Amino acid sequence: MESLKVKDYMTLQAVTFSPDMSLSAALEKVLDSRYLGGPVINDKKEVIGFLSGQDLLDKLIKVSYYCQDTHIVSDCMHSEVLSVTSDTSIIELAEMMTVGKPKVYPVIDNGKLVGIITRRDVLRAIGKNIDDCFKHPV
Repeated sequence: MESLKVKDYMTLQAVTFSPDMSLSAALEKVLDSRYLGGPVINDKKEVIGFLSGQDLLDKLIKVSYYCQDTHIVSDCMHSEVLSVTSDTSIIELAEMMTVGKPKVYPVIDNGKLVGIITRRDVLRAIGKNIDDCFKHPV
């Protein structure tokens, strides 16, 4: 199980946001994807924040009520981002997920975003390992 790595289960096409993107544009990206949030990246593909569905919900209620899209992603993103590398073990990440509550972790190698990994991906990896444990040759 220790040999299972993030790179074997991560998603390469992450939903990303730019810091100057309007929240309505960010909402469109979220609604067009499977994910409720994602990393905020600069022009160099460096992760500078994370925008969650909860962050969007909080600000978009006001946008909707006042019909004014005056906020941008950098106004409500979290600048402290929990991340992993593609070589992080699935076990290590699972342990991180039991302490911290993020459901999505950016995967960063050499300072650049290479993908994301979700709680569902980690559960899938563990489930596959459990299946392998209990398969018995006939």
